[in-house]
Parts: sequence; structure tokens; C-alpha cells
Amino acid sequence: MLSGMLYSMLSLHGCAFFKYNTGRMTAEIRFLLQRVQPALTGLMDGSLSTLAPLFAAALATHQTHVAFVVGVATAVGAAISMGYSEGLSDTGELTGRGNPVTRGAITGAATFVGGILHALPFLLPNFHTALAAAAAVVALELVAIGWVRHRFFRRHFAVSVLHVTLGGAVIVGSGIVLGGLA
Repeated sequence: MLSGMLYSMLSLHGCAFFKYNTGRMTAEIRFLLQRVQPALTGLMDGSLSTLAPLFAAALATHQTHVAFVVGVATAVGAAISMGYSEGLSDTGELTGRGNPVTRGAITGAATFVGGILHALPFLLPNFHTALAAAAAVVALELVAIGWVRHRFFRRHFAVSVLHVTLGGAVIVGSGIVLGGLA
């Protein structure tokens, strides 16, 4: 009864997901909601939210070790926060999003991966080499996110990469500005 009412109310607004939330959810939709979406959310958050602190620390200090430590701390903090938030967001019973602990673990792990990848180049001792390598890793992360959105959510690949890249550029820009203030 409730899911039928929910479907009726929200299908008027064009919410395609709720067409499947009436007990007839397909395996593909379940996989998207319970695995891909939490992973994509985490990857996007890890890849984007950690950019400003990492690049600000790198540009403020010009010390690769400091940038690396800030990057790791940011990736760990973001992973815990996102995993915890996803796990507490809902039980999954009404939305069909699955077990909250599983979703939280997926989101947290993906957030950590997205955040740590562009911190790893700062293990290199040369600042300019590390900075260039980190920028290249960020570019690859953004293309990977665009591909996942294209592959699983049927978004146009170029448009998807453009959307994610614009967000990344704004965040990196804020990190550059803030790092330059030090």
C-alpha cells in the first residue's frame, strides 16, 4: 500500500526510480541502487572534496611530505564521514537501497580510493613532479567518474566528463587560491 502510494505521488514528478520500487525491482536496478550508486557517490566525493585541502597544502608549503599527510588525513576523514553518513541515511527498506552497513562500507571505501589516489604522487620528493603527477591522476579520476556515469546511468560520456571536470576545476581553483594566501 505505502509503496503504491509513494509510486503514485512521485511518478507524477518523473522519478523513474520509483517505477521500480513497488516490489518489482529488477536485479539491474537493485545493483545500481545498492552497489554502483554508493560507489559512485564515494568516488566522486573522494575525488572532489579532497582536492582543495590537498592542493592548498601543497601550494602553501611546497613540501611534498606535508601535502601527502594532508591528503591522507583528508581521504581518511572523508571516507569515515561519507561511510557513516550513507549508513545512517536510511534503512533501505522504503527506498530499496539495500543494507545500510553495506552501502556505508562501499561509499566509505570508494571515498577513500578517490581521495588517496591523487595524494599518492606527493610521495615523490620533487614538488613540481608530484604536483604534475597529482594533476594527471585527478584528470584520470574525473574521466573514470564520467565513464561510470556513462556506463551505468546512461549519461552522455563527454557531457558527464564535462560536468565532473567543471566541479573539479572549481574545487582545485579554490585550493589554489587558498594555498596562495599562506
